[in-house]
Amino acid sequence: MIDGTLGMAYGVTATSFLLTLGMPPAIASASVHAAEVVTTWLSGLSHARFGNVDGHLVKRLVIPGVIGAVSGAYILASVPGMTIKPFVAAYLLVMGLVILLKALRKAAQGEVRTRLVPLGLIGGFLDAVGGGGWGPIVTSTLVARGNDPRFTIGSVNFAEFFVTLSASATFVLTIGLSYWHAIIGLAIGGAIAAPFAAYTCKKAPTRVLMLLVGVLIIGLSIRTLSQVFR
Repeated sequence: MIDGTLGMAYGVTATSFLLTLGMPPAIASASVHAAEVVTTWLSGLSHARFGNVDGHLVKRLVIPGVIGAVSGAYILASVPGMTIKPFVAAYLLVMGLVILLKALRKAAQGEVRTRLVPLGLIGGFLDAVGGGGWGPIVTSTLVARGNDPRFTIGSVNFAEFFVTLSASATFVLTIGLSYWHAIIGLAIGGAIAAPFAAYTCKKAPTRVLMLLVGVLIIGLSIRTLSQVFR
């Protein structure tokens, strides 16, 4: 519901919870991305059905997003879990702050030109490394620069399927998939929520929800960091 309504935070929320439960970063990101293959596909189709997708924006985000996702997944799979865990937790903490600031800040007026290739590349890379971040980075940047929130959220969610599929395939080829109960649970929950979230995107005010999500992610990230340095 969060991701489909806000265009962000499925990955960072789910990964934050999994890290808090003690799952290694690479396995957490792989599990979340495997589940997201299902949820982003359904979410993208739902947004397309409700007319929330700008095809031109999708085309310009997909290729750099896929390149960034494959690179990030490969690097994450190559680094020992405990070495990178504090960095991933710190990154998720920053993502929580980004969501909070986005909720508190007034949107810019009028569309501002954005370099979509580097934005997609960075968003895809950090999404794979941190288990989430495509939405907070790409959606927040585009909306903050004055792009229409409805079409931005729908288009970014639609493009996210290809980014997620690429990251998940890279994880399968490098470390494989385990924790199938987590993957199946996340996929089922996301699949149920996707069509309702796409509809809510058109109707519901989102600022309070963004504030709550930001606080949740920050709290979980701080807890994970405290466990690492205990």
